Amino acid sequence: MRAEPGLPIDGCTFEKEVIRLSSRVISGDAAKSSRRINVVLRTPEPATVSDPEQQLGGKTVPSQGPFADVMKELDQLVGLDNVKELVYEIYALLQIGQYRAEAGLAAGQQVYHMVFKGNPGTGKTTVARIVAKLFQSMGLLQKGHLIEVERADLVGEYIGHTALKTRELIKKAMGGILFIDEAYSLARGGEKDFGKEAIDTLVKAMEDHKNQFVLILAGYSDEMDYFLSTNPGLPSRFPIAIDFPDYTVDQLVQIAELMVKEREYTLIPDSVMRLRQLLTAEKNRTLTAFSNARYVRNLMERSIRHQAVRLLGQYTTTSPGRQELMSIKPEDMRTEKRSIL
Repeated sequence: MRAEPGLPIDGCTFEKEVIRLSSRVISGDAAKSSRRINVVLRTPEPATVSDPEQQLGGKTVPSQGPFADVMKELDQLVGLDNVKELVYEIYALLQIGQYRAEAGLAAGQQVYHMVFKGNPGTGKTTVARIVAKLFQSMGLLQKGHLIEVERADLVGEYIGHTALKTRELIKKAMGGILFIDEAYSLARGGEKDFGKEAIDTLVKAMEDHKNQFVLILAGYSDEMDYFLSTNPGLPSRFPIAIDFPDYTVDQLVQIAELMVKEREYTLIPDSVMRLRQLLTAEKNRTLTAFSNARYVRNLMERSIRHQAVRLLGQYTTTSPGRQELMSIKPEDMRTEKRSIL
């Protein structure tokens, strides 16, 4: 009996074949028999099935589609575990709402206006952009764009001007997110300040167009708590509040390494040690206003400039090698000079 290559044979025939091949091995036809055994013992490889899901941030999400792209972008951010958890909760709620609608069940809409509280450079604006993409991909928002503003964009110079400017920005944000940074500044001037007019206009728009746009207010934690307390109706209108904690030194080092890698630079080990020293000193110096990733970005960009000056001085007749062009050294990493008042 001869088995076709790659095809299995039944148990009875298998035993006879082994006995016959063994006798051929004894008779000296070992090389040919070795090839023959490989043919007889070959079994079909199991079929591979593509996995429709993947793990991102400890959660199982689809590996394809708009939401997968959103979660990949979010998962690449350093830290922010509580933020990633909340974004997944929103996704789960929207997805289950779609399933309920398909099953003929009530799928009531929720309010998604938010407050982001934390120091500068903790990722508030970046997360707002990702949330906009999530809402657009899940059909909650038509456009999914982000309009980023501050007090000067909302508050006018005379009575009635503020309401007009604020309504214009709300109109631009329809189908997307209106993101107000340092929102607490709207309440700083007291009752006679035009900022109160902006707040009143925003509150009315949240009620009139609650399913057409999402309002996100952002700022320092203590200031935002005070701001919300100035208007009794504000806290209940923002059911989602997210704290953005300061990054740890390890997380900031990781952010720095990602930043320089994108620019095709590297931090040598001594530079990483120098970076840790600078980060620790800066965090201790500015306990309540540390700018986190913003400080790291400024430090890395300044270090790249210092590296360029150093290399230009060292290589006057020849050009530096590839490794030299990429390496950020400790002497390149210097703090910004501050004037003494």
